[in-house]
Order: sequence, then C-alpha cells, then structure tokens
Amino acid sequence: MTASTYAGAPLTEESEELLALALSRPSEALAAARRMLAQRPSPSQASVAHQAIGVVLRDFGDISEAIRELTAAHRSARKAADPARESDVLASLAIARLLAGQTQRGLSILDQVLRDSHGVPAGRILIRRVNALWVLGRNAEALRDAQAAVGLLSGAGDLVWEARAVHWRAAVYFALGDMGRAERDYVRAEALFDECGQRLEYASVRHERGVAAHARGDLPTALAHLDHAQALFEQLGIFEAELYVSKCTVLLAAGLAREALTEVNDAVSRIEREGGSATRRAELLYASALAAAATGDLGLAQRRSTEALRLFRRQQRPWWAARAELVLLLCLFAGGDYDPDWMLRAARRVTARLDELDPVIAFEAHLLTGRVASGHDRPGLAARHLRSAARARQTGGLRARSTGWLAQATWCEAEGRWPAMLIACDRGLASLDLHLRTLGATELRTMATAHGAELAGMALRYAVRQENARLFLKWSERWRATVLRVTPVRPPADGELVADLAALRSVVGRLTVAPRDRTAAPALERERRRLEAAVRQRVLRTPAVAWGTAEPFEAAGLLDQLGDSELIELTDVDGQLFAVVASGGRLRLVRVGPTERATRSLAHALFAIRREGSRRGSDRLDLAEIGRRLEVALLGDSVRLLRGGARGTTGPVVVVPTGRLHAVPWGLLPSLRDRPTAVAPSASAWLRACRAPRPAGSRVVLVGGPGLFTGSEEVSKLAAQYPDAVILVGGDATAERVMAAMDGAWLVHVAAHGTFRADSPLFSAIELHDGPLTVYDLEGFKQAPYRVILSSCSSAVGAPVGADELLSVVSALISLGSAGVVASVVAVNDPATVPLMIALHHHLRAGSGLAEALMLARRTVSDDPAADSTARSFIALGT
Repeated sequence: MTASTYAGAPLTEESEELLALALSRPSEALAAARRMLAQRPSPSQASVAHQAIGVVLRDFGDISEAIRELTAAHRSARKAADPARESDVLASLAIARLLAGQTQRGLSILDQVLRDSHGVPAGRILIRRVNALWVLGRNAEALRDAQAAVGLLSGAGDLVWEARAVHWRAAVYFALGDMGRAERDYVRAEALFDECGQRLEYASVRHERGVAAHARGDLPTALAHLDHAQALFEQLGIFEAELYVSKCTVLLAAGLAREALTEVNDAVSRIEREGGSATRRAELLYASALAAAATGDLGLAQRRSTEALRLFRRQQRPWWAARAELVLLLCLFAGGDYDPDWMLRAARRVTARLDELDPVIAFEAHLLTGRVASGHDRPGLAARHLRSAARARQTGGLRARSTGWLAQATWCEAEGRWPAMLIACDRGLASLDLHLRTLGATELRTMATAHGAELAGMALRYAVRQENARLFLKWSERWRATVLRVTPVRPPADGELVADLAALRSVVGRLTVAPRDRTAAPALERERRRLEAAVRQRVLRTPAVAWGTAEPFEAAGLLDQLGDSELIELTDVDGQLFAVVASGGRLRLVRVGPTERATRSLAHALFAIRREGSRRGSDRLDLAEIGRRLEVALLGDSVRLLRGGARGTTGPVVVVPTGRLHAVPWGLLPSLRDRPTAVAPSASAWLRACRAPRPAGSRVVLVGGPGLFTGSEEVSKLAAQYPDAVILVGGDATAERVMAAMDGAWLVHVAAHGTFRADSPLFSAIELHDGPLTVYDLEGFKQAPYRVILSSCSSAVGAPVGADELLSVVSALISLGSAGVVASVVAVNDPATVPLMIALHHHLRAGSGLAEALMLARRTVSDDPAADSTARSFIALGT
C-alpha cells in the first residue's frame, strides 16, 4: 500500500470526475485541473482543482508542492463557505503533512475533522486516518478505523469509496500478518475498482497482491501479479517507481539478481531522464544498490547506496537512510577495504537505529556487527550481536531465516562449537529446501540455491580443516545439484505457452533463412525478443507441486553401488579445488589446486579440440600434452588414488565436476582415456540414474535435423541397426512430432545442430525442421526418454547458476528423469561424427553402457585430427 490517500467528496459531477481521475489517470487529472484553474473558477471549483493537483503531486512524491496546493485548496473551500468541502481538503492535507514528517500535526487535523463528520463523509475521513495510522505502524488502531469505514461505506451507493475502504482494510490485515483475510479483501477491492473503472487503483491493488504473495513465500504468484500490475501501469502511461522496488525485491528473493538489476537500473534511467520525484529516485537507487550487491558488482552497489543515503538524509527519511547505510556497510565489508575501528562504530550505530525502525532488517545489521567484532578480536561484543541475529531463525521470511541460521553458525564457529555449527548449517539449508518447495519453474529453483552457498561453505571449510573425506563428501552433496533431487515441475497445460513456443520457432526459422534482409530482420528480431520474454514470464509463474521426500545421501550407499567402479567428486572451496576419491570401499580427500588454474587450462583444451575438429591450421596441436596439463589442473594427485594409478587402465570411473567445470572433454585426460568415464552433476544424481527403471517398451527414435553437412547419412546408417525405429527426418522432424516420439522412449538419437544460449540458457535448443526445440519444450515431457544421444554441437554445454547448478538441454533431460545422455562439449565436425556414432550404437546394442560404449567407439576412429578431436569432444552423462 502506498502512503497516499484519496481525493475528497465533490460537490458536482464534474468535480467528482476530476477527483476520481486523480487516482485513475493522474496525468489527465493534472492537466484538467490546471485548465480549470486557468478559467477563473468559482471558489468551490478552485478548491477541487487545487486538491486534485495536490493529491497527484503527493502520490508522485513531491510532498512540499503537494502541501502548497492542498493549502490553496483549503483557502478556496473556506471562501466557498462549504464545511464538507473544507473537511475533505483538510483530510487530504493531513496525510501530506504526515508524509512530510509532521506526524502530530497531521493526526490532530484528522481527529478534528472526524469529530465534525458523520455517515458517509465520516467513512471517507476514517480511511484517511487508517492511512495515517498504517504509516505510523499503529495497526490495531488502523484496523478498528478500517472496519468502521467499511461498515459506513458498504452499500452506501459509492463503489469507489467502498473499494477504497476494503483496500485499506486489506493493507492493515497484511501489516498484521493475517494473509488470508488480506487476500480476500484484496480480491474484493479489485472487483469493486474494476466495476467502477478505477484502473489505476485496480493496478495498485494488483501490485500489493504481488507484495503479499512474496511475503507468504509464493514467488511464482508474486511475479505474476507484479508483471500484471506493471502492464496495467504502462497501459495507463504511469511510471510507478514503487512497483520496480517491489519487483526488484521479489526477483532477488528468487535469485534472479541480474534481472533485478536490469529492471531497476532501467527505472533509475527513466526517472532521471524524465525528471521524476527525488523521493522515488532515492528508493530506486536503494533497490539498485541491493541488486548490484547481489550480482557481485560492489563498486556500483557502493555508489548507488551512497547516493541513496545522501538523498534519504536530505529528505529526512530515517528508515530508508538506515537501510541504505546498511547496504553500503555490507558492500565495504564484502570488499574488505575498510578501517576496522570505523567499520565497527558505523555498524553498531546502524544496528541500534534499525533496532528502533525495522527489527527484521536489524537482524542483518546484527550479523554484520557480529562478524566485524569477531574479526576485530571483540568476542564478547561479537557473541551479543550474533545471538541477536540468530533470533531471526524463528521469523517467517526466507531472508530473515537465512540470516538467523547463518548468524547461529557463525557464532558457533567463533566459539569453536563445531557440532553445533554443523547443526545450524544443516537446519539453515533445510529451511531453504522448504523454500524451494514453493517454486515451480526450474530457473527459479536453480537460482534460489545460491542462498545456501555460505552455509554449505562453512561446513566444507570445517571438513577440510579436519581432513575428513566422508564429512566433506556429505556436505558437498548436501548443496550441489539440489534441483535434481526434487520432483520436476512440468508447466501446466497452457495453450498460450504452446502457441508462443510455436510462434518463436517460426520467427527463428525466418531469421535463419533470411539473415541479410535488412527490412525484415530488425522486426523479426524484436518479435523474437518479445516471444522469448513472454515464454519466460509464463514459465516463471509455474506453481509448485507436492514433493516426495528426497532420499538422503549416504556415503555407504554410494560405495556399495560403485562396486568395482571408482568416483572422483570435485568441489570448489574458497577458490581452491578439492577432490574426494571413492575407491576400493574407501574415501580420501585431496587438495587439487586453484580453481582459476583449472578454468584456464580447460579453456585452452576446448580451444584446441575445436581447432583440430574444424581442420583449421596447418600444424597439429599436441592434444596429448594439452590433456596432460588439463589433468594436472583438474584432478591433481587424485588420479594416483585410483586403482592402476595415474597411467593405469582398469575399471569404470564416475566424475562429478563443479558447475563451472562441467564441459570437460574427459577423454582427453591420459588417466581416463582408456577407462569408461561417466559424468554426473552429483553423486546422488548418479545413484538415481543407476536405480532408474527402464521403460516397459524398447522404442528407438532416430531424428535428423536440417542443415547438416552430411544430410541424413547418420540417421540412414543407424536405421540399418534399428529396423523398427521411429524415423523423423526432413519435414517429419517437427517439434510436435519429435516430442511425441521421444516421450517415454527407451533410446533417442538426435543428429541435428544445437545452439547454446549463454544469455538465456533455457532457450538453448536442438534445431529441427520447423525451428528450435528449446528446454522449455522439453519440460513438457510426461516421461523423459531413458537414454538420449545428442550428436549435435555443444549439446553438453550449460550455464552455471545458483550454488552449483546448471541450466542446459542435458541438465533438463536428467532433471526430468533420463538415466543417461551422450553430448558434446564443443562444436563438432559433422562428417567425423557419423562413424563415431555408428560405432557407439554398435557397442550399445552389444550390451555396453553409455560410458563404455563411448570409450570403445573412440578406439575405432582414425588418426585423422578431426576424427580424433571429435571423438574426444563427446562425454557420457549418467548410465
């Protein structure tokens, strides 16, 4: 609810319309009121015009100008000798004075006016007092007034004011935490505003419903309501800055920090370009600082929070100023460039202020002060503040609970109470598990996992200090590939989503065939962006579904399942790679080295196999030496703990890389070259793949996409091995037919071009006859195919997000239930791919698993550089 109220009781139909217009189409109301004043109006008309202008200016945040206009309206009402008009103007003026910080004066005016009012006029004044009491946090009194206002105005024949009374009662119920009653009143207020045509106030209610949905933890509904409200405001030509602040908050809670920063920065640019309210600009700068900090752009966050703090202090807004200063201090603390004495004094000052103004945000301030004090060798002071922050564990919001458990873990760590620290970390992650249960969209789930990274990191650091491999593996598994542990959510049957995806395929197809058409291409590109935004917004609103309880990870179960196989799981802890090796019934922990070194070595290796596969360059690169260096950087001494040692040849190996290191050509590494090597996003995911039931049938599907250099050769040769296969090539390889055939199949082979979209990974796709088959399409499977072979370019590449999650075509298939996938980590050579795939299927039909079949297929390729590098570009995921 904004801290605005409503225009007063008019004397004529014309003035009634003008005052209603002030809250439905304020720009029009402003112009109409100024035209009225230019025509030498009567005192009554002048009063209405000045009041309308004052209400619009007040709601735009220009409080001082609003007070001047409302004071003029009061003078005109007195000249008109109209007590009702005078009372109504005074009520509007009272709210403006309250917003200017003149609390007692504003309340005194309202009390005086209310004593002289009865019936419907009294109901309207009561709504103003509800506004004032709500702003002051006196919610019990506000509820009494709201109930009385609803009683006076319901059935009185004035739908606008009845709607406003119900709207304010909803806002008070929300402030009191009575979400059920609040939602019922919001729905009723929307219906009333819709009936009487008050579109702006309808949009405001929809905005508040989004905020309320966020407060009760329903992020998909919150995003849907806020998107709807934004569209309504835009239709009315209104820039509602507060909406962007709310949307930024919800996007940050969902882990969509970059989207939040983009939205709010666009709003900052717009308000600066159009010369909007300094009040709203300060709020947007604050939101921008929050979003910038969440993306890791500490420099921008410091600049934004410093400017917001300056404006809030000038505007005498202590609550906002304290929150902006907290963001600034958090950025300085994260950057590590600060004077400890100054930081401790500043943190204590802000904490004390927030204790008075905002107890929920104060928990974060206590955590900051506790950490600063702990690093400043003030254990007593640190303990007091960390204890205070830890009380947030019992509050309702995700942000506060996360702060509370992090504070509890930090406090226990500072005092050396290690078992208690691990319990706090575990319970903090459990509360985040509950939060993930409220999310439906894959993107929201993956992004939200970032909230638990700090808790998991504390436990992992402890395991490293203890050199405890079993404990390290437990915590590595506790917060990696989290989304794969939960029930996948298919977007509900939505004709508009299906239509948008089909339209997107059409537009992308037209862009592909006519890229040089300077007339059509810009319009098609705009339409592509519009359709992608529409698809993404629809899917983000996907409601959650009931989950089954995920089976907890047990190291003993992993060791039993491995049998003669071995496993290496990589984990990044503070920029250092560690490996847990499971071999021969034992677990051992190895420090590998800097993650950055591994990242650089991987980039070099990927460049090398791309170059060799494309046949560019006259000189052959030494792939063996490049593979050796990559192995040292990625695995270090961990390979020496495998049976057979660093150069030995023995049984299968399962590799669990980090999200940033997921696209590794494992066949290039000398120690793994001659071993069946399966890749998995987590040990838990590999266990689930091993235990996944095979489909009842044995349907094989062979798909050939357009534009391959080899045409349909690959599918034609595979068809000889699978005479009963469903074959979809040429015009038959459409998204609808391919999806229908793949659903529930035992084995699917797709020979097609693939695209990876780093900017929007869920639009990564397989290119079919009628356009791209995206991850959003794949989420429509009723039952994912058991095994999938993607002989397409870069099909294994994904975007690392959240704590240690991936968004990609492959991760989508595994999440949906596929037991195994073969895919490539770079663009591949079409002619060289065909014999490799023929050999791969030969060994699959002979009974080999995916990893073994791929290893055996590699041995059959020629020494040609393109063939060799192509063979090493493919990896086997799962079983």
